[in-house]
Amino acid sequence: MTASIPPLRRRPRSVSAEVAAHLEGLIIAGELRAGDRLPPERELAASMNISRSSLRQAMFELESKKLIERRQGRGSTVTEIPPGAAELADGLTVSDAELGYAIELRDLVEPRIAHLAAARSVESNLLALEAVLAHPGALRSPAESLRLDIEFHTLLAHAAQNPLLVTLCTMTTEWTRHTRTLAHRTRSGRLVSLHGHRRIYEAVARHDGPAAGAAMEQHLREVRTHGTRADG
Repeated sequence: MTASIPPLRRRPRSVSAEVAAHLEGLIIAGELRAGDRLPPERELAASMNISRSSLRQAMFELESKKLIERRQGRGSTVTEIPPGAAELADGLTVSDAELGYAIELRDLVEPRIAHLAAARSVESNLLALEAVLAHPGALRSPAESLRLDIEFHTLLAHAAQNPLLVTLCTMTTEWTRHTRTLAHRTRSGRLVSLHGHRRIYEAVARHDGPAAGAAMEQHLREVRTHGTRADG
């Protein structure tokens, strides 16, 4: 079945980067799933009101990130989890993950993800992160705030350009979901989370790895403090 692609909100940026960010965001949010076939490039370019050359550049970038697979005569499809990442996910089951260990793992992994994202991110990654931060529902409800929180951290892991780190980020997200839910329960907690994300994004946009890692460490401390207060 050919996937339906939502309209693109255009901004005065590199067209190919903007298109890549739009499609990458749809993949990470789950609106485009593994195995979905994208429309033919001629149709997709026309529906998005962009040139085929801009679309080809965007598709090449998504292919280099291993988010899509392009085959002559068969078009482009959203890829499955890379084999190495899938094997890691299979080995890290919920039964292995006591909360304290999961939090410790997150404290070790996520600052490094932020550091690598600052070093390796391209314009489309920054645009996708920026779109999450600009989402009008960030402070609207605990559920929406949590969803955007998870999307931000997942996009950041993708920006680090390492599929195993994406898998680790996904695993720790599931293991720590309860404590993260508590942190988003109050408006003050949601504000703390959003401000932390903005500090991380600013460092990543400057390609300042140490600052991005430090901003992530501060963010994790702050949201954990607010989650503990909400639980009490």
